[in-house]
Amino acid sequence: MVQRLLEPGQIEALDHTAIPRLLLPEARSLFAARAARLRQLANNDIRGIPVGEAMQGYLQLMAAVVDAQGAVAAALPPETFSLPPAADIKLSIDHNMPPLPVNGVRPPEWRTVFAALLDHLAASVKDQPQIHAVLSELRALDVAQLEGCADAVLAELTEGVHPLHAPFVAAALQVMWTKRAAQLDSPRVQPLVTNTLCPVCGSHPVASVIRIGGQSQGYRYLQCSCCASEWHMVRVKCSCCEHTGKIAYQSLETNDDKLPVEDATDAKANKANDPSKVARAETCEDCKTYRKIFNQEHDFNVEPLADDLASLTLDVLVSEAGYARASGNPLLWFNAA
Repeated sequence: MVQRLLEPGQIEALDHTAIPRLLLPEARSLFAARAARLRQLANNDIRGIPVGEAMQGYLQLMAAVVDAQGAVAAALPPETFSLPPAADIKLSIDHNMPPLPVNGVRPPEWRTVFAALLDHLAASVKDQPQIHAVLSELRALDVAQLEGCADAVLAELTEGVHPLHAPFVAAALQVMWTKRAAQLDSPRVQPLVTNTLCPVCGSHPVASVIRIGGQSQGYRYLQCSCCASEWHMVRVKCSCCEHTGKIAYQSLETNDDKLPVEDATDAKANKANDPSKVARAETCEDCKTYRKIFNQEHDFNVEPLADDLASLTLDVLVSEAGYARASGNPLLWFNAA
């Protein structure tokens, strides 16, 4: 067999059409877009994700939290978010381990991020005494209590963590890991043994998203719940057990007041801007779990973490159909003591 040699220009063309395996976050634009999306969702401006009154106030609060995240990410000195030694990063990558793991010892500077986050948030919710009471409780935590809460948040434990404290601790940890992840060299980061965990930090994905534009056009990515990195996973593959045989998609029929779950595996025309295809739950009969998938082809401004938080109606209906959620959302905690 004769091999065809490629000229430099042809090689560049091949690289240009390759699927980007990993999309690293940009903290400034990430938090700004997320806060704007949360406010849109709270105002019920997104047709594909109807939000009930009980959830609207919480989304507004989380928008304020995300605003504070963005302010802290921009204001703290760069050394707050310094990376591990280059040799440690190389060792992790060489062994297909996450270079910024959430398990094990974490940088103590995250507590500086946490304190700054509470300061920014306190200034933005002056007229909400209930929130100030929670912020006072958080300030009163000693180092051991705070680190224990962080351990539980990063391990996604519901036992031993206060449900009102956890979102604020999670928010600080997100800032820390997002800022550090953004400094990595994405081509160097290798996939883990399992593609169901973030190759940057080892966390679970919060949801998946079908991206449009450029090299990512039409491809599905999982978004990390901690560092917001996104990694490619082929469509119609369970993001929990990685099986492909029994995948289905459930969505909300948004033009029906009853909002039933419908099977979206039919051969309907894939028209753009279809509200029923903005937010869907990908269910797997093999492991009986689900994870939501959001489609930028039907709403350009989809934001996986924000949209996941707002679409609790879909969670309820899919859970009632017998599926367990594959992983949680760091800004909302249930069943915690």
